[in-house]
Amino acid sequence: MRRGGGEMEETAAAKNRSGSVGEGAVVELEVEVEEGPRFRRVCVFCGSSSGKRSCYRDAAVELGKELVARGMDLVYGGGSLGLMGEVSEAVHKAGGHVIGVIPTILMGKEITGETVGEVVAVSGMHERKAAMARNADAFIALPGGYGTLDELLEVIAWAQLGIHTKPVGLLNVDGYYDFLLAFIDKAVDDGFIRPSQRHIFVSAPDARDLVHKLEEYVAVEEDDPAAPKLRWEIDQHLINYASQ
Repeated sequence: MRRGGGEMEETAAAKNRSGSVGEGAVVELEVEVEEGPRFRRVCVFCGSSSGKRSCYRDAAVELGKELVARGMDLVYGGGSLGLMGEVSEAVHKAGGHVIGVIPTILMGKEITGETVGEVVAVSGMHERKAAMARNADAFIALPGGYGTLDELLEVIAWAQLGIHTKPVGLLNVDGYYDFLLAFIDKAVDDGFIRPSQRHIFVSAPDARDLVHKLEEYVAVEEDDPAAPKLRWEIDQHLINYASQ
């Protein structure tokens, strides 16, 4: 037997039409190939605080375990405080790969805690977001505050503008993001967001359902003929801005 082009062939003998074996015939064997995850690295946005309710910490740990179970690496903002620490520790302890992207000014352990896994040092906050986005195939937001909302809404806006087509997910733990989702629906109703663009991100109350939705996600098609030029111009602007 030999292996070539992803197929296995048997060249010894094969049955002919009458059911007998013919010399030198080729038999193609169907080999079942187990599919891997749709994406390898997931960027998780979350708070540097754990919040006041245990359900938030539980959700971060559950998400970390779910990523490892599906063979996905974690990209996050570095450090070990709050939900950032919970999700990174969960991935690390379960044997998954962790990439923490953190500005050099925040690398002191007294500020952010110790980053587990691989550490990527960057010069500032804008470069941090660009590096996290560049190193991820999908995005998930856990509960968090201003910083989490900033990161989440930016990658949603980039998807709206066609800068990327990566899946974006909102882990709506115990209704934490209900008011944000209601605001977005209001923006759609009042004409500030197109109805089709309401679906450029997905949400779910638990990690397993959310990751499944991300794997099933199909990017929204942009029907604006000006979008390709806009996409290139904005992408170049972001690259130049992040490098400053």
